[in-house]
Amino acid sequence: MLRNILSQSWRNGAHVLQEGNPAPALYTCWRQFHSGQMLSSSRSFIGVENFVDEDNSRPYSYKKEKRSKNPHKHISFKQRTIAYMEPFTLDVFISKRFVSASLTHRSTCRQVAVAGTNSKDIKAALKSRSDIPACLAVGRFLAERAKEADVYTCTYTPRERDKFEGKIRAAVQSLIDNGINVKLYLD
Repeated sequence: MLRNILSQSWRNGAHVLQEGNPAPALYTCWRQFHSGQMLSSSRSFIGVENFVDEDNSRPYSYKKEKRSKNPHKHISFKQRTIAYMEPFTLDVFISKRFVSASLTHRSTCRQVAVAGTNSKDIKAALKSRSDIPACLAVGRFLAERAKEADVYTCTYTPRERDKFEGKIRAAVQSLIDNGINVKLYLD
C-alpha cells in the first residue's frame, strides 16, 4: 500500500525531475503523501476508509463531542460555574457486603480521599462491613483523610435510586460530625 502511494506521487512529480531540478519533485511527493487523504489505496493505514472527520479537522480516533439537540439552548450561569464554586463531591456506595465513600474533585475528576470497609485499617475493627456502625466508621475515616488533603467542604447529591435515610444518612452525618461541611442537594 505504501509502495502504491509513493509510486503514484513520484509519478506525479517526475515531470519536474526531468527538467533537472529535484527539489520541487520531492516537495510534490511529500505534499501528496501528507495531505491527509488516501490516494488510490483500498484501505487506510489504520484499516478504516476515511480517517479524517467530515470537516477534515482532526483524525477520526478522537472522540467527537456530543452535539446538543437544541444548539441555541441557554445554559445558566450556575450550571457553568458550579463545578468551580463547589469543586468537591461526595459519593457513597453501599452494597450487601461493604460500604465505600469518596471525595472527588469535579473539574479534574481525581479522588482526593477514599474510605471503605474493605480496607485493612477499617476491616479489622468492625464486626460487620455493611451495617450502620460500619457507615459511621467510613465517614470518620473519610473525614480524617479529607482534612489531610485540606478539603473541608463538599456537596452530596444522592443517586436516583437512593433515598437519603438509613446507612447513607449515617455516613453523611458522620462526615458532618467529624468537621466536614456537607451541602446536600435533595430533589
